[in-house]
Amino acid sequence: MKRFIKTSGVSDIRFHDIRHTHASILINQGVDIVKISKRLGHANPRITLEVYAHLLPNSDNDIADIFHNAIQKSVK
Repeated sequence: MKRFIKTSGVSDIRFHDIRHTHASILINQGVDIVKISKRLGHANPRITLEVYAHLLPNSDNDIADIFHNAIQKSVK
């Protein structure tokens, strides 16, 4: 890995940094956290959520919208 980094001219990164970026992109794209957790090899999704929860700041807004829309449908 170090040889690849040196020859490619990218900034010094660790393999773990690539793994973190991979998970972050999947979360940002809306992939289910349980699937990401399995892919990362975490024992359970709680571990994944603890590490990556900061990437889900607007998830409550989405849930509120889903709930609102469901209520609106049931009222009609």
